Amino acid sequence: MTKLSVNINKIATLRNARGGDRPNVVQVAKDCERFGAEGITVHPRPDERHIRYRDVYDLKEVVTTEFNIEGNPTPDFLKLVKEIKPAQATLVPDAPDAITSNAGWDTLQHKDFLTDVIQELKELGIRTSIFVDPDVRMIEGASLVGTDRVELYTEAYAKGYLANREDAIRPYLVAAQKAQDYGIGLNAGHDLDLDNLKYLKDTLPGLLEVSIGHALICDALYYGLENTIQLYLRQLK
Repeated sequence: MTKLSVNINKIATLRNARGGDRPNVVQVAKDCERFGAEGITVHPRPDERHIRYRDVYDLKEVVTTEFNIEGNPTPDFLKLVKEIKPAQATLVPDAPDAITSNAGWDTLQHKDFLTDVIQELKELGIRTSIFVDPDVRMIEGASLVGTDRVELYTEAYAKGYLANREDAIRPYLVAAQKAQDYGIGLNAGHDLDLDNLKYLKDTLPGLLEVSIGHALICDALYYGLENTIQLYLRQLK
């Protein structure tokens, strides 16, 4: 069964909009796990506009499922990850001013850098994942740097799903099969929701984990957090 990791960045965005500590990101993480989530994802950025570095240290003390920290592997980010030692670190090449992640790694151009970072993290027992576009060349590049997994950037799939889901998923299917050929684990994330998630899960071979934040938190405004997590878990069965 594909695991659901809930990205709680949007909870921190709501908190930061008003100041104070409501909603409390630590309590929300605990509630997500209590409601069935199999992982918690955070993506701290340098400006701390949503998840703050302090939040990550606080979450380390309470997360009992899989803790996934994603972000651009700058020196500050790597220091944080090495101190927290999460179950998984997902490396994302987002620019500091990016609203959200908008591209995967060029694993060929950045081969030496990624190899060095991944080796450092794996020596600490941290599973590594690289955020990539559904491009066979990038999967091939990922196989050279020693990563445990790749996370397929699914925005293009989500945008194309309603028009023609078979066409939308085709490059992802090829990329997933290539990952299997290389023995690389497969994650996916970005713009996945209750409409497009089940088809992705049913079609991609070996999909281990999805990380979902924005859509899930939006749905929770209407359905409630507990019910929403259960709805997403049903799509993954």
